[in-house]
Amino acid sequence: MKFCTFFLGLTLLSACTSKSQEYGFSEHFVLDKKHEEISGMVFHDSTEKLWMLQDRGNPAELYIYSPAGKYERSLKINGYNNTDWEDLSQDVIGNLFIGDFGNNKNDRQDLKILKINHSDLSNEAVDAIQVTTFYYEDQEQFPPKKSDLMYDCEAFVVIDNYFYLFTKNRSKGFDGDFYVYKIPNQEGHFKAEKIATLNSCKQYKSCAITGAAYDSKNNQIALVTHNKVLLLPFENEASFTNENLTIKELGHHSQKESVTFIDSEKLYIADEKDKNRGGKVYVLELE
Repeated sequence: MKFCTFFLGLTLLSACTSKSQEYGFSEHFVLDKKHEEISGMVFHDSTEKLWMLQDRGNPAELYIYSPAGKYERSLKINGYNNTDWEDLSQDVIGNLFIGDFGNNKNDRQDLKILKINHSDLSNEAVDAIQVTTFYYEDQEQFPPKKSDLMYDCEAFVVIDNYFYLFTKNRSKGFDGDFYVYKIPNQEGHFKAEKIATLNSCKQYKSCAITGAAYDSKNNQIALVTHNKVLLLPFENEASFTNENLTIKELGHHSQKESVTFIDSEKLYIADEKDKNRGGKVYVLELE
């Protein structure tokens, strides 16, 4: 009986692995055991390192890995707690931006984005050089009704002088809709302007948006869910339409929370560890 169970497990694992490979998706490396809740990641061109963060309840620090998967060191962020850090982004000169806007209950009124100067990244600890706080222009209740839980966010990108945020729909009766908001990349308190409504698919566990990345060289945005990547070419704000979305199935389901471009043809994707599954970085070949 034990042999049959073992054999069945191997068969299922083999089938899953084969399916993933069909989609150009494969495991790259296992994260350090202290980093089981990675929720944001960027490949930083000038340092040629992977920079990562973990979500709420974890230390207010960033983690630096080699592209091959060796954990090298951490960078402490002075003066702030990790209320619910959900994504990490960068601009074209290498400044990093921490999205402290996780909002599971849709009741937060202290949403913020912290900017870390690229010239400070070799330090052991840094201060944020810019703090952008914001509110959603159309949110009136904290929290709203369960049918309108549209104000959680786990994904954003920096393009030119703006942040673009992609919300995570937690509404009862999930229909796949998610919002795109725009905020100035400046110090201060701002209204997040809703500029688009997009739709991923109809199943929450497969379709809720959990991370974003931007390829500034090829003007392309990638959004990740637990088993998909949505690709969207960006020219201007009119680009945010469903007609522009291309959906790539991964053939693999786990709690994927972050994504970054390595180059125009390759993405790295990280997932959180859940029991004996996850806590890894994967590669998705786009071509």
